[in-house]
Amino acid sequence: MKWFLGVSLLLLAALLLESSLLAYATYVLFALLLLSRWLARSWIGNLSAMRTCKQLTADIGDRVSVELTIANNGGLPVPWLLAEDLLPQFALDKRFPRLKIKGKHLQIAMLRPGATLQMKYQIECLRRGYFQIGPLTLESGDLFGLHRRFRVLTEPAFLLVYPRIVPLLGYDIASRRPIGDVRLTHRLYEDPTRIAGVRPYEAGDPLNRVHWRATARTGALHSKVYEPSTLSGATILLDFHQAGYHQQGEPFRSELAVTTTVSLANAIYEMGQQIGLATNARDAADRITIRRAGRGNAPMEHDPRTRQEARAAAAMRENNERLQPLLVPTRRGVEQLQRIRETLARVELSNGLTFAELVSETISRLPRDATFLAVLPEVPVETAVALGNLHRAGWAVCVVLILLEDAALERAYGRLVAENIRDIRHLKNEEELPELCRRQVDRSSPYTFLPT
Repeated sequence: MKWFLGVSLLLLAALLLESSLLAYATYVLFALLLLSRWLARSWIGNLSAMRTCKQLTADIGDRVSVELTIANNGGLPVPWLLAEDLLPQFALDKRFPRLKIKGKHLQIAMLRPGATLQMKYQIECLRRGYFQIGPLTLESGDLFGLHRRFRVLTEPAFLLVYPRIVPLLGYDIASRRPIGDVRLTHRLYEDPTRIAGVRPYEAGDPLNRVHWRATARTGALHSKVYEPSTLSGATILLDFHQAGYHQQGEPFRSELAVTTTVSLANAIYEMGQQIGLATNARDAADRITIRRAGRGNAPMEHDPRTRQEARAAAAMRENNERLQPLLVPTRRGVEQLQRIRETLARVELSNGLTFAELVSETISRLPRDATFLAVLPEVPVETAVALGNLHRAGWAVCVVLILLEDAALERAYGRLVAENIRDIRHLKNEEELPELCRRQVDRSSPYTFLPT
């Protein structure tokens, strides 16, 4: 627009000065501006792109291949084209990288009519997370640099990297009380309020055990089978409030908390027991930008004027105002561990619900027959009181503390013991994670009250 304003001023000056040569030069410049503007629009408007990414889920250490094909469908050559497949900048931070790129996701090229440009690169997954790949941003313009045009093509893909699972030791059947409790082979005590099924009547069964409806329906005596009155499995509550994870220890402390949570869930799942998850973290999937590219290769519903504007419009939102907890109901089943892994892969630190508010929001949906397992970065008074209330209400409570300094660790133990919570464990690093349960099972130390 500024060029057209300048041409208008030159034309006005030519009329005032009655200079035919200046007027002729102004007309030529005006025609050149119109031609360059038309060419820039035509060049970038005839481009199409397609992304191929066959693998959208990965584990830490995997490599994901991405291939882009850009085609010039017009009859004119494109003298220069800058193509960039957008990747999250936070994941490429040099200090704490989450992804490592091998290959070219940014390239400059010239395209003849009907020609294609191939862009191939690999993404090495260094940490867990939920990452947006794309969309593809294109930049082109005239040869004089008067006009530049931008276009956003291809729908973005989303790569889910699962957290690392560390095998835990100490889950022997002979252990006296591992996390999650063992399955009983002999049901010595049963809960008469919870019917697990019906079986044929056996000699010696009391009358109050007879299932009269099944007896009347089948014509043969049947007895009720009750569930055992013991704990089985666990519900893991992960505190992911931003106040508990200071910048000095990030992102290692939060990653250790996620690794601990998924490793505990995997150990309990392998025992065939019920497992669930609740956390006050925010979900990275909630930050996906609603505005998307159109069908096929249609551009997005805006006209970016600069590369920065194209980046900002296509990227995920930085903030998320979610105030609801992320919850995976406590159940048995082959899909439970996978759902927990997917949830933990997407969790991010949040400044929304505190841990005490998380307990208050989810308490009505937590089963009483599962251990309440809290993974905490710190223990403020409100958290200790919330756990104490659960203990007094009849829940079995176990606490895992993540990477606390000596002073903070002493305060945490003091507040938890004051609430009569004695199953407390402290984890200093990932190398100690396999021994987290075996230290508690070891009969030489009934409770790990002091750091080792």
